[in-house]
Amino acid sequence: MSLTREVKFTGPPALVFPTLTETQMARVAARGDVRELREGDVLIEPGDTSFSFFLIRAGELHTVWPMPNTNAENLVSVTAPGQFTGEVNLLVGRPALFRVRVTKPGEAIEVSRPNVIALVQGDAELGEILMRAFTLRRAGLVRSEIGDVALVGSLHSKDTLRIREFLRRNAYPFAYLDLDRDPDVQGFMETFHFGADDVPVVICRGQAALRNPSNQEIASCLGFNESISLEQVRDVVIVGAGPSGLAAAVYGASEGLDVLVVETGSPGGQAGSSSRIENYLGFPNGISGEELAARAYAQAEKFGAQMLTATSARLRCDRSPYVVETSDGASISTRSIVIATGVQYRKLDVPNLAQFEGAGIYYGATEIERSLCVDEDVVIVGGANSAGQAAVFLSQSPKKVHVLIRGDGLASTMSRYLVRRIEETPNIVLHPHTEIVQLDGSDHLESMLWRNNQTGVTEEHGIRHVFLMTGGVPNSGWLEGCVALDSKGFVKTGPELSPEDLSAARWPLLRPPYLFESSLPRVFAVGDIRSQSVKRVASAVGEGSIAISFVHQVMRE
Repeated sequence: MSLTREVKFTGPPALVFPTLTETQMARVAARGDVRELREGDVLIEPGDTSFSFFLIRAGELHTVWPMPNTNAENLVSVTAPGQFTGEVNLLVGRPALFRVRVTKPGEAIEVSRPNVIALVQGDAELGEILMRAFTLRRAGLVRSEIGDVALVGSLHSKDTLRIREFLRRNAYPFAYLDLDRDPDVQGFMETFHFGADDVPVVICRGQAALRNPSNQEIASCLGFNESISLEQVRDVVIVGAGPSGLAAAVYGASEGLDVLVVETGSPGGQAGSSSRIENYLGFPNGISGEELAARAYAQAEKFGAQMLTATSARLRCDRSPYVVETSDGASISTRSIVIATGVQYRKLDVPNLAQFEGAGIYYGATEIERSLCVDEDVVIVGGANSAGQAAVFLSQSPKKVHVLIRGDGLASTMSRYLVRRIEETPNIVLHPHTEIVQLDGSDHLESMLWRNNQTGVTEEHGIRHVFLMTGGVPNSGWLEGCVALDSKGFVKTGPELSPEDLSAARWPLLRPPYLFESSLPRVFAVGDIRSQSVKRVASAVGEGSIAISFVHQVMRE
């Protein structure tokens, strides 16, 4: 089986692989050193944790993708005079994906990673050119499935879906080999000495074969956290990389704070699973939650915010500075904290729900999920905007989209433009006063029963895909004993904190808590996790940015 894939870079070549002017090259040269290029020299190897940026004055470089377990290489790009190497991993300090070799002798300007970051942040013109090129290159690699990761999985495996989502939401390029659809995948499996029972398997950097790894194991193998120091005391730790957390990271880092974002799930949060957000200011044609999160993530990294991938977190609030602990043993000291862990969709009260999660039951509607249910009926449970966005998005592929709601209509819970779309889409069917009462199947969901709660009529349907978007349960368990929560588990802040709350928390300051400050001084909550918040992407972004203004104030106290 051949893994050869052509890189599909989108956008004008002049933006993906720009050629700098002499004046621009001189500004780059001021931050680097001249290096002679000799034919055959290898400047970067895949997996290098410390590598440079090269701007070619004369000569030529080839960026190649070494094929696993072979001597073959696939050409990714050619770097000519005036052009430069690099993509997103250079900025964030993660290991190199490709080999860079000199194919024609000449001369280059070699710039270290810290100086590249300084150039991006300090030179507006060059910063725009470099950031745009790096992000377009990464997008092309993701689209073309070219990188140092291969995932062997099955459409019927919930863990395959989990790993695909984790890699995609982290914008990490990977090749997906499907055990059920690719007749030649068996030979690839034999190369790494694993069988069908081991699926899903992640081949990491062409060497390590990880059998059904956790997200944290994948992050560790790919070096997501290698460049992050856990020894220093941070100005602010932001827990959660949804819209509110990423907004706080962008504003905090751009204003000079030492920012670390701890993400315990996938970047973008619940919004990252939205197929298309059409009422977000500045995007009249809409934008997917995944793309919005990717742009914000890159923006935060541009200004120097660091991103730590962890499986879970716990707050140690009995000491100063505060400490955020992760499940793998990391302890991060910080002067202030922004809680942005959001919510997760509420689960159905059906006995065997967990059996089908990821194998017929889904909590997001992206291209990955839509590809699983082409030409099949699907069910969406929920009546808020996220459910409406999913219904419209999924209606382009399945035969019929059934929307189940407990109420009698959508007008009070969904934006009017989405209600109108649903009404005008012939293959979307609304079922008011209806809920699922039974799920059936073996390895994958095969059928279900739903009941009309007004008539009491129960119907059986052979539908294999259900999307649950039924309100939010706060991700606040890691805060137990540290901050005041409301009756549903959301974090109370500012005016929501009663005198009794502050007394019970032993609030130590003469001033009252700031607008988004919790019952613990210097600890803020923003976005969906906050009690009484408006559950919209725009408001979450606003809260994240506003919280940073209060972080500055508490830092001065």
